[in-house]
Amino acid sequence: MNSDRDRNPVLLVHGIFVNSGVFRKMSAYLTDLGWSVYSFNFTSNYGTVGLDELAGQIADYADKTFGLEQHFDLVGLSMGGLVSRYYVQQLGGFNRVDRFIAISAPHSGTWMAYSLWSKGCVQMRPKSAFLDELNRDVTVLEQINFTSIWTDWDFIIVPAASSQMPVGKEVKLPIFAHGNMARHSKSLEAVAEALSAPIKHYPRLEHIHCDQKLPQIRSNI
Repeated sequence: MNSDRDRNPVLLVHGIFVNSGVFRKMSAYLTDLGWSVYSFNFTSNYGTVGLDELAGQIADYADKTFGLEQHFDLVGLSMGGLVSRYYVQQLGGFNRVDRFIAISAPHSGTWMAYSLWSKGCVQMRPKSAFLDELNRDVTVLEQINFTSIWTDWDFIIVPAASSQMPVGKEVKLPIFAHGNMARHSKSLEAVAEALSAPIKHYPRLEHIHCDQKLPQIRSNI
C-alpha cells in the first residue's frame, strides 16, 4: 500500500435519492487507513437536474476544496459514477483526477430509470443521448487509473452488466443488492486496493471523441 505521503485526497460522490451519509462507513474505513476523505451533498439530487449540471458541482467543490493544482482521487457511487465520469471526461477532470473508481454505475443505463420522467432519470436510460455522448469519449479514462466495481446481484442497475466498461480494471464482487455496495467489507477493501494502485504516468491529452463501444448488454426486460 502507498505511504501516506503518496496518497491523494479522496472525494466521494453519492448517487440519486441519497446524500453523502451513504459513505459513512467507507469514509471512516478509508480515514482509518490514512486517507484524507471528502464528500459533499449535491444540490437538487432527485433527478430534476441533469447529470451534466451536477458534474459542474463536482468541479466547483474540487476547485474550492483542493485549489486549482492539487490532484485527487474520485469515487462515484451509482448515479454519482456517471456524474463523476462526465466531470472527468467532459469538464477536464482527467487533468486532475489520478484514480477514478465507479461503484455500481449504470454506464450503459438501467431499466429502472424508466420509472421516473425527471431529466436525470431520462439521462440514465439505456441508449440515452447523454450516455451515447459520454460513451463516445470512453477512452479518455485510459489516461488515468479507472476501476469499475459491480455485482451481478444489484437489482437497481438492470441489467447489472451495465456497470461493465471496455476500459480500465473491472472488479466483480459477490455482494447482494445495490444498497450494500457502499458499505460491504468486500467493497471497502476493493476501493482501498484501487486507491493504493500506482498512478499511471501517461501524457494527459486533450480529449477527442472516439467510437469505441461499450459491451452489448442483452436483457429480457
